[in-house]
Amino acid sequence: MKGNIKSLIDTELQLDKIAFIESPAPLVVTSQRYILRCSKSFADLFGYKEEELEGELILKLYPNSADYYAIGQRCLKAMESNTIYEDERFMQHRNKQIFWARARGVTLTPNDPFEFMVWSFERIRHHDTRVVKLTPREREIAGYIVNGLTCKETAQILDISHRTVEVHRARLMKKLEAKNTAELVSKIVQVV
Repeated sequence: MKGNIKSLIDTELQLDKIAFIESPAPLVVTSQRYILRCSKSFADLFGYKEEELEGELILKLYPNSADYYAIGQRCLKAMESNTIYEDERFMQHRNKQIFWARARGVTLTPNDPFEFMVWSFERIRHHDTRVVKLTPREREIAGYIVNGLTCKETAQILDISHRTVEVHRARLMKKLEAKNTAELVSKIVQVV
């Protein structure tokens, strides 16, 4: 009888492992924001193999460190009263393409939320067929605009003149045919 129970438990653990690795939902397990294990679909979402991501800081998948730190702070604050966190954010593919993603995470260590978390990610697809070419700097500044930073705040982070940021913002408004900031944010999310 004991042999059957052990065999059954081993089989269940194998099934759990297979279900995680082969899940069509992009899943990742993190500890202190380091990737412990990820599903094939998670690695595919970002253009990597699982072994290339495991052991890496999840910062590798963000378009910039400012987003990584800001989202981390928002997540920690939200988890003061909840074990689940969800948001939409920019992420970056291996080929440097920035895309909009929905992230959902649950902590299994509420007293230290980042100690052990399970996340699912989903690429948010928009049906805007217009193709807008943005320069790398415009994409970078677009990320700060979407996150609600002013031109002066963005300039401080990038260590450039706020006038330079204003010029890039004006170009973004023209390229995306936006009339105001709210419309600009909406259009950035649709095309990036």
